[in-house]
Amino acid sequence: MTNTHRLGHLNVLVSGASVAGPTIALNLARYGARVTVVEKAPALRDGGFAVDFRGHVHRRVLTAMGIWDDIHAHQTHMGRQTVVGPDGSPRVDLPSEMMSGDVEIFRGDLARIMYERTKDRVEYVFGDSIATLTDTTDGIDVTFERGAPRRFDLVVAADGLHSHTRRLVFGDESRYLRFFDHYVAGFDIPNHLGLDRTGRVYSEPGRAVVIGNYDGDPDRAGALLVFRSERLTYDRRDTAAQKRILTERFAGMGWEAPAVLKALEDADDLYFDAIAQIHVDRLTKGRVVLLGDAGYGATMGGMGTGVAVVGAYVLAGELALAGGDHRSALAAYEARIRDFAKGCQKTSGNAGPFFAPATERRIRTRDRMYRLLSSRPLASFFKRLTEKAATAIELPEYPL
Repeated sequence: MTNTHRLGHLNVLVSGASVAGPTIALNLARYGARVTVVEKAPALRDGGFAVDFRGHVHRRVLTAMGIWDDIHAHQTHMGRQTVVGPDGSPRVDLPSEMMSGDVEIFRGDLARIMYERTKDRVEYVFGDSIATLTDTTDGIDVTFERGAPRRFDLVVAADGLHSHTRRLVFGDESRYLRFFDHYVAGFDIPNHLGLDRTGRVYSEPGRAVVIGNYDGDPDRAGALLVFRSERLTYDRRDTAAQKRILTERFAGMGWEAPAVLKALEDADDLYFDAIAQIHVDRLTKGRVVLLGDAGYGATMGGMGTGVAVVGAYVLAGELALAGGDHRSALAAYEARIRDFAKGCQKTSGNAGPFFAPATERRIRTRDRMYRLLSSRPLASFFKRLTEKAATAIELPEYPL
C-alpha cells in the first residue's frame, strides 16, 4: 500500500454499531483513516439472529479483512432443519448448506469480533446518536443528541433498515420501504424439545412457528414466528403491543405454538418487524453514504449481512483508490454495489411465503419442491443456485 492509498487524513463518522458499522470501521482502519462510530444503544448488542456467508466472494472479503478464521472459530455448527406436521412428525429435511450457507455465526458474535479488532484504533461512542447534519464545502458538521458538535469529512449511515441518518438526509422512510405482506418475530425460549443444533419448522396457512437450537445450549432455543398480514400500525418501541399482536395472530395454532406463546409472555429480547426491503434512488448524497441495511436492506432472506460486509469492503477500497476523494470514491462504490445488492434483495421476496404459505395446497407444494431440491441428485445444483446472488460481483484488486 503506497502513501497515495493511505487515508490518515480522512475523518469519518459511522452511525450504527450492529454489523455494518464495525465492518466499515475495520476496513477503513486498515487504511489508516480516523473513524468514530456512534451508537444509540448503551453498549454493543450481543445475541441476535444467526447470519451466514456463502460463496467465494464472501470468503475473499472476509479473508482480506482477516476475520475468516475468527468467524469459523465462533460458528454455530447448525445442522439440519426439519419441516414437521402437527404431531411433530418429519416431512422434509432441509440440509444445513441450504439454510446456513458455508459458515454461520450469531450477529452479536460477528459484531464483537470486529469491535475487538478495532476498539484500540477506532473511537466508539455509545449512548448517543446524530441530531443534525449540515454539508459544507469543507466537511460535514454534525450535532449529537448528547455529545459536542464535530466536523467530519464523511458520514456513513450504517444504522439499519429503519436508519435515522437516512431519514435526516434522504427523507422519510415511507418513501423507500417496500412491505412484503408478512411480519416476523424472534425471541429466546426454553429448549423444551431438547434440540441440539437442529431446528423444526411448522406451517399452517399464513403463519409459521420455527424452533431452533443454534449453539448447543441444552437449556435455550430460539423461536421464530412468521405470519401473513395487511400492513399494521403499531409503536416499534411498545413491546407489550407487539406481544398482543403475536398472541392474537397465533391463537389456536397447533404443534408447539401454545408453548411458544407461553414463553413469549416473559420474553425480554423480542424482535418484531415487517418483512420489508429498502429501495433508494441513490446511495450517496454529498458527504453522506448509505451502507448495508440502511441503503439496500431486507428484513430476512436477502443475505443482508453478506451484502453489508461486501459493501463495506468496496466502500473502503474505493476511498483508498481515490486517495480519500469522496466524490469519485462514492460514485464508484454506488456503481459497483447497486446491482449486486439488488440481486441479493430479490432472494428475500420469498421468505414470507416460504415459511408461511397462504394455503394448505401451497404448503404441500413447498414441501414437495424442497424434498426434491434437497435430494442427493439436486443438492449440489441447489447449493450453486443459492450462491448465485452472493457471488454476482466482480471485485477489483484494492490496495492491501
